[in-house]
Amino acid sequence: MSASCCGPAKKPAVDPRWRRALWIALIVNAVMFLGELGAGEIANSRALQADALDFFADSANYAISLGVAGMALVWRASAALVKGLTLTALGIYVIVGALIAAFDGSSPQPAIMGGVGLAALAANVGVALMLYRFREGDTNMRSVWICSRNDAIANLAVVAAALGVFGSGTAWPDLIVAAIMAMLGITGGIKIIRLAVSELTHEPMPAEAHR
Repeated sequence: MSASCCGPAKKPAVDPRWRRALWIALIVNAVMFLGELGAGEIANSRALQADALDFFADSANYAISLGVAGMALVWRASAALVKGLTLTALGIYVIVGALIAAFDGSSPQPAIMGGVGLAALAANVGVALMLYRFREGDTNMRSVWICSRNDAIANLAVVAAALGVFGSGTAWPDLIVAAIMAMLGITGGIKIIRLAVSELTHEPMPAEAHR
């Protein structure tokens, strides 16, 4: 990179549209986390609980993105690295939870799953469309887009799981979707980690970081 891209004196300007979009996404995800967590507990749905944890992780990710917006690239890439690691860890947690639930034997309530899944889908599609214009930005911006895109795909899977539970009368569709959501989280997290490491490798630390 050129010298003009490095150092504290050349911090990137923060697009006010980007900051506004992040605030909206943060509020939407925080509200959906609380609502879906309670619904997942009531419906005994692992897929809803996994999706609620994903909403929580995204809320934290948006808050981190707001905190580092306008900082030097090294700090934005570092924040993206933390987000990638968190997303990967969340995926592993969901897989372990699904394996444990497979031996539980209880069946979730498809009506609650479907209704909440559709509400979550509407929320995530709205956020994804709002953030679509920023998908080609730096790692921090792209990581937010990846999370939003994955969430919308996951919500479609939750609705499909609700139909599967209703049709089969078993918990397997719910558990399978939870595993799929976990793999989406892991693959998305790994992609963010690779992008962040690439930027950190090629971007010198700003002067104040060495003091």
